Amino acid sequence: MSLNLEHFLRTVSTLEQALLALGNPDNSEVFHDLYRNAAIKSFELSIETAGKLLRKSLKAFGATPRQVDSLVFNDVLRHAGKHGLLSLDEVERWLSYRANRNTTAHDYGEGFANQTLTLLPEFVSDARALAKTLESLPDA
Repeated sequence: MSLNLEHFLRTVSTLEQALLALGNPDNSEVFHDLYRNAAIKSFELSIETAGKLLRKSLKAFGATPRQVDSLVFNDVLRHAGKHGLLSLDEVERWLSYRANRNTTAHDYGEGFANQTLTLLPEFVSDARALAKTLESLPDA
């Protein structure tokens, strides 16, 4: 299956760069806020793109496109685990990332944003692992 991972990898790379920039102790408060917001937005985009890629991937496992398209995001993650695209531990982490992402869409407080930042290094690692898994899928 030939999936175009370019956008996904770019959002993950942007997230990584924003996290690196956040670690610069010379940042002014404005730049800190800018990089924090960029990291969170990149996180949101990465999650949404991962969901779309997983949906496309699941169609190769025998379900009809209509069945896959009708799955809610959390069920897409569970089916990805069922078919070996994610481990059970990864499914649990991705469910946690998704729950956090749903909250970031509605809660713009600094405390919550900082809580989200603590998840992001592990998310980057999981996103990179997912990209490798998706790249290794045979062409359909």
